[in-house]
Amino acid sequence: MNGVVEATNKNIKIILRKIVDNYRCHEKLSFTLLGYRNTMRTSTGATPYMLVYGTEVMILTEVEIPSLRVIQEDKLEDAEWIRIRQEQLMLIDEKRMDTVCHGQLYQNRMASAFNKRVKPRQFTPRQLVLKKIFPHQEEAKGKFAPNWQGPYVVHRVLLVGALILAEIDGRVSMKPINSDTIKRYYI
Repeated sequence: MNGVVEATNKNIKIILRKIVDNYRCHEKLSFTLLGYRNTMRTSTGATPYMLVYGTEVMILTEVEIPSLRVIQEDKLEDAEWIRIRQEQLMLIDEKRMDTVCHGQLYQNRMASAFNKRVKPRQFTPRQLVLKKIFPHQEEAKGKFAPNWQGPYVVHRVLLVGALILAEIDGRVSMKPINSDTIKRYYI
């Protein structure tokens, strides 16, 4: 969730830089947010405003200079307008489901593009490796501490990318380790 907020803030800053010349940022923030909320996202195939409210935003110029959409809504009776609005609201879930499907297809395309460039790492028994030290581990002693510990010996290769490691002296750890956290050690 934090990453989404950071990405949104980054995009809003970029839009603000494009809008602001000699004006103060707070004077143009509402226009920036309007532009951001009404820009189609590649990952979802929809605008954030449409996903929340189920309809595209009506900008102020459409109200002052009536567009076809405003003219059509003005000619409706109140009961007819309410019925049409209820139908639109019922379609929100369908639009959101379309967006979820679009998002999943987008993620699959991105994953396949990424996986084309990834070379799987193969480990064999008796191979020397290093194990990554994560920040939450006791071994992580600060900024200048090493990022890898070892060397270890691959004792056994398990299915789906897991390994059983052994110390150099032969003591075997029974806890499997994900091969993504291991790299080869070259002497």
